[in-house]
Amino acid sequence: MIKKRINSLRSQFKSYNIDGYIIPKNDEFFSEYSSKDRLKFISNFTGSLGYAVILKNKNYLFVDGRYTIQSKIESGKNFKILDYFKIVDTTIFKNLNLGIDPKLFTSDQIKKFFKNNKVTLIKENLVDKIYKNKNKKNSFFYSISEKTNGENHLKKISKVSSFLKKKKCDYLLITAPENVAWLLNIRGYDNPTSPIPNCNLLLTKEKKFYLIVERIKATKLINEKKIKNDQVIDPKNILELFKKLKRGNIIIDKKTCSLYLEKVLKKNFRLLNKEDPIYILKSIKNNIEIKNMIETHIIDGVALTKFIYWIKNLKKLNITEVDAQNKLEKIRRSSPKYLFPSFNTIAGAGKNGAIVHYRAKKNNTKLIKRNDIFLCDSGGQYKFGTTDVTRTICFTKQNKNIKNIFTNVLKGHIAVALTDLRKKKIGKLIDKDARKFLKKKGLDYNHGTGHGVGFFLNVHEGPQAISKFNSVKMQKGMVLSNEPGYYKKNKFGIRIENLVYINQVRKKLFFKNLTLVPIEKDLINFSLLTHRERIYLFNYHFEVYSKISPFLNRSEKRWLASFI
Repeated sequence: MIKKRINSLRSQFKSYNIDGYIIPKNDEFFSEYSSKDRLKFISNFTGSLGYAVILKNKNYLFVDGRYTIQSKIESGKNFKILDYFKIVDTTIFKNLNLGIDPKLFTSDQIKKFFKNNKVTLIKENLVDKIYKNKNKKNSFFYSISEKTNGENHLKKISKVSSFLKKKKCDYLLITAPENVAWLLNIRGYDNPTSPIPNCNLLLTKEKKFYLIVERIKATKLINEKKIKNDQVIDPKNILELFKKLKRGNIIIDKKTCSLYLEKVLKKNFRLLNKEDPIYILKSIKNNIEIKNMIETHIIDGVALTKFIYWIKNLKKLNITEVDAQNKLEKIRRSSPKYLFPSFNTIAGAGKNGAIVHYRAKKNNTKLIKRNDIFLCDSGGQYKFGTTDVTRTICFTKQNKNIKNIFTNVLKGHIAVALTDLRKKKIGKLIDKDARKFLKKKGLDYNHGTGHGVGFFLNVHEGPQAISKFNSVKMQKGMVLSNEPGYYKKNKFGIRIENLVYINQVRKKLFFKNLTLVPIEKDLINFSLLTHRERIYLFNYHFEVYSKISPFLNRSEKRWLASFI
């Protein structure tokens, strides 16, 4: 099937006089998760980041360290797998003419990854000519109330307009749909695991705005009088919109403004290639949003705790990874406030746990064995919040080596949780603390320690992060994940993940746990923990019990109490 698709794509090369074609993971809106996954269609790769380059005789797939094992399993038969960052200096494509869809690439992407190559902009998407997407639907955008998000959309518009005036800028083109969602307090159904409304928005310094989307999707917003009929611009008419506006400066975001839009805008505006100010505004959750996320995590914590109790107390462990993830989904769905997963659940037993973003499927799932370590990374979208939590659990006594590794991951997790944010204000400094215990043993993990999280939006949402490269200042109200891990190829995977938010008491900033789910005590070597780490673990499980136990049955309560 994949070979047939690749050959169909290659058959078009001659018509466009190209030697190859580049397919990115992202769609036109540069979303991590999309209902139209061209990269998966052409390569079978299901990860969240990558590029496929199809040449006349060879195929290459570039992925980062999270997907090294996974990509070889999913795509290794038809593609040569290379490290994502090697694409920067590669000479593989020297003197070749590569075709791209300009709506799927930013100028930054081209400069970073394909600066040494000849690139041809092709108006038609060559994958779309052979890809019949069954998921296309025109579902309406909808509003979320001020009680849910804590701030009126008009106040948000005023904030951003004030920013434009301060920067002496006339316009802002918002090309990240999640930023439009935040600004207007709207959501949609365009992505499989995020309530994202796929659209763009143009805002003027005078607070006028134009929503760039198919009119049918804005029907509810027009009926609610949130937006006027003449403020909705069909993407086909975007040129007419730009022509009727006065010339001036316009901010475009380098991460999500496509080459296509950049080229169109150059005709009428002076482009300022900066970061959309909404990213940082959106990252700082207000008190209402934090309150709602706390409530969300209590509901989600109950579901995860019930699930862990269930799977650890099965008399016969005769279930597959898919059975386990289906059970967890069923428990989550018992809450009327649960909507859908915030990403596809990662449920990996034994060697599958070593595949960082593993996906178990009905036709490819492992029977969980009693001696397996089971890694489960999952999350939910609720009516007023987004969750993401990973727990690594066992069903029988494990050897000392595995317990020591798990304990060193836990020590890194606790080090992050106890960070003094007055001294370590940026993610790359915190990331070092998360890895230091593993590194003393010559071990490490090939992913960041933590990502930003949206409020009932994307589960992965910056600009804040805890990683080797992130220098964004930590601020009150930001939400991040705390998830160090370790992965032994073909053996096991370990990860411990909580979501945290940055709280402030007087002048002190600190991380406060949102996630309320017990941490596997049967994998801890307590002799490796310091007194401070033991106190942290006791306090954490005491808080979990205090907030979760009222919603558990007698047996579940008794079991959870044993963690204290």
